[in-house]
Amino acid sequence: MQRETFEAFIETHKSEIQEIRSAAWTLHTSVGQTYNKTLPYGYHLSMVAEAAMRFGHNVVEKQEDIIPIIFAAFYHDSIEDARLTYNNLTKIAEKFMTPNQAFIASEIVYALTNDKGRTRQERAGERYYAGIRETPYAPFVKLCDRFANMTYSFKETKEANEHMHTYQTEWSHFIEAINAHNDDIRFALPADMIDEVEKLFADYSH
Repeated sequence: MQRETFEAFIETHKSEIQEIRSAAWTLHTSVGQTYNKTLPYGYHLSMVAEAAMRFGHNVVEKQEDIIPIIFAAFYHDSIEDARLTYNNLTKIAEKFMTPNQAFIASEIVYALTNDKGRTRQERAGERYYAGIRETPYAPFVKLCDRFANMTYSFKETKEANEHMHTYQTEWSHFIEAINAHNDDIRFALPADMIDEVEKLFADYSH
């Protein structure tokens, strides 16, 4: 989609997007979740959604898919961390969009929900990544999530910056794991987004 068309849609629907943002922030506040121990978890959710709105024109197939992608960005951790069930999530989504759009959004969030496991590797193993690769827009929203975490870690605080070595080490495997190798634009990983991450790595190395 043309960037201008995408951005015009975001501007026209900014009130609805703000309502989604507020509801997601409230949900994660209600379960006492924080980001980097001190920030409201909504800080992270907004970073993920901002990435989705900044780069989403590269992957969106039609305008009807824009709100589901943004909703999924705000709610990507809601099943995993905020105690929602899939059905709970769908009901919330249907307050903001049609049933079909709510299904698209819920499927993205479900795909991004970690498996049960004792370690990081067990929670995000091959089965988890296969689910992402098989779900339209899930690779993009997962990349937005990682992009937000890395951007924060690179630029915000010394404590957060300690995670950078892990992100840099995992990067090649991560990109391959979420790459569906599919010509369908809904599974695309924006090149300009990847380039920006690799520039961060270069800056971090100096």
